[in-house]
Amino acid sequence: MMRFLTPSRPSAKHGFAYNLGWWIGRLIVWFLVLSLGITVLYKFVPVPITITMIADLHGFEKDWTPLSRIDRNMVAAVIAGEDAKFCSHQGFDQEAIEQAIERNAQGKKLRGGSTISQQTAKNVFLWQGWGWDRYARKGLEVWFTFLIEHIWGKRRIMEVYLNVAETGIGTYGVEAGAQRYYKKSAARLTRVEAARIAAALPSPKKRAVTGAKGFTRRHGNAIAARSGVVRNEALDACVYR
Repeated sequence: MMRFLTPSRPSAKHGFAYNLGWWIGRLIVWFLVLSLGITVLYKFVPVPITITMIADLHGFEKDWTPLSRIDRNMVAAVIAGEDAKFCSHQGFDQEAIEQAIERNAQGKKLRGGSTISQQTAKNVFLWQGWGWDRYARKGLEVWFTFLIEHIWGKRRIMEVYLNVAETGIGTYGVEAGAQRYYKKSAARLTRVEAARIAAALPSPKKRAVTGAKGFTRRHGNAIAARSGVVRNEALDACVYR
């Protein structure tokens, strides 16, 4: 295996196409090995920093917190607000993706169909943005989503998501968000407080958590109501089994 990863360079007698293919092949192998390695590592250790945090012009504040110290209301809220099928899909919600494609094809406001697993993969391993590089990122997102679904499992995916998701300007993770907005630990969030944080997740730099009005307030109230359904119908069971 190691000999394959570090073979001698191709001979100069080979043509350009051969040499190019040789280098591309080695880059692909190294990418697969490194991506697999870091995914396995993050199954056991906290994610120290992400590209999004580094690129944040406001700086970043975070406080890694084990899932056991995050109130179940917060888990229910993000499932209710972001991904109701979190426990039943394998990383991708085909129905949501098809609806997003149809909506975008009609020229309506761009809207994704990303699951919590996809968002976690993007937040941990990749970058944000909606430019031309979005398509390259989406391809990588599929690969990393596949990896974390099969290596981490649902509980770890949820734990990482709740620690790296942006919850406000320069604020990452629900513990930092809870301290910023409610001056208390994420272990003590009420259903309404958790729902308000979840309502801001799609646009954390624009949506207010405290003192929210209009759509954000209505959306937060709706999430709080649906959180009860998540608990009653055990839609969060995969996180707590």
